[in-house]
Amino acid sequence: MRHLLAAMCAAILAGPALAFEPTDGALGMQPAATRIAERIHQFHGFVLVIITIITIFVLALLLWVIFRHNKKANPQPRKFSHNTLVEVVWTVVPALILVAIASQSFPNLYYQDVVPNLEQITSKSKQLQADGKTGAYERYTKNYFPEAAEKGFVNIKAQGNQWNWTYTYPDIVDDAGYPLEFVSNPLQVGLSTDSKEGVRNLSVDYPMVIPVGRYIRYYTAAADVIHSWTVPAFGVKTDAVPGRLNEGWFLVDQPGVYYGQCSELCGVNHAYMPIEVRVVSEEEYARWAELMLAGDYDAAAASVRQVASTEQATKFAAKQ
Repeated sequence: MRHLLAAMCAAILAGPALAFEPTDGALGMQPAATRIAERIHQFHGFVLVIITIITIFVLALLLWVIFRHNKKANPQPRKFSHNTLVEVVWTVVPALILVAIASQSFPNLYYQDVVPNLEQITSKSKQLQADGKTGAYERYTKNYFPEAAEKGFVNIKAQGNQWNWTYTYPDIVDDAGYPLEFVSNPLQVGLSTDSKEGVRNLSVDYPMVIPVGRYIRYYTAAADVIHSWTVPAFGVKTDAVPGRLNEGWFLVDQPGVYYGQCSELCGVNHAYMPIEVRVVSEEEYARWAELMLAGDYDAAAASVRQVASTEQATKFAAKQ
């Protein structure tokens, strides 16, 4: 009860922008930080209503059968079989329920799975504005972001290793033409000598850093076994498979610190393979990239931690 009351108070007082990590005693999913996650939460609420109605209906039928048709109430049971209307109803109604769920599920799956065509987004949004279709433009830009589309993708590769992540930024290259690449190690691995800094079992030494309000196209691969790059607040979960390159996308419109973990059982240290993503402004992202290219990884990590701690929302999320 104490945890339940604490979670309810935190939900009321904190607001959705503040919690980007698992919270003890919390209820429901982490607040959505992307449009993908928002749509997932909406679909979750839609299905929750349906299954609640089904559960109550089935419970009512069970109680009705238990009390109305028990041996005491019916010492002489009636003998009959089949009822055409009942047969039709219990066949058609479940089928219609599945159709209703599919009508919401399939568009979400397509939205998440297909990487947006940024040129098409830009041209379509301009056309809607030129045609004066304000309503259509607002509906379209709720799911697609023309201003971000004009800036292009930020491409990142996340390779899973036992037990850390290697991040590669092919768009950020040094003077020799080599892309920025670094290994992100956990600060805690279940030992008494673990660092006490950061969020337990979620913080890393060198986090993945991305600019706010930009389309992020990420690729996943693995060096050994199957891993899975997962950040709950983004609504993304993509397997990293050896010998295969998978891809996904997301866009975060709020600076902050976001955490995730490998979601495939990848070995003895599977529980110590965290993901830390720091979302910063374009200027701060450029400064971080400059320091990383110079080889000063510690200064680069310190720069985004300092920047993040100045944000009101991130103060709470980082707990630093």
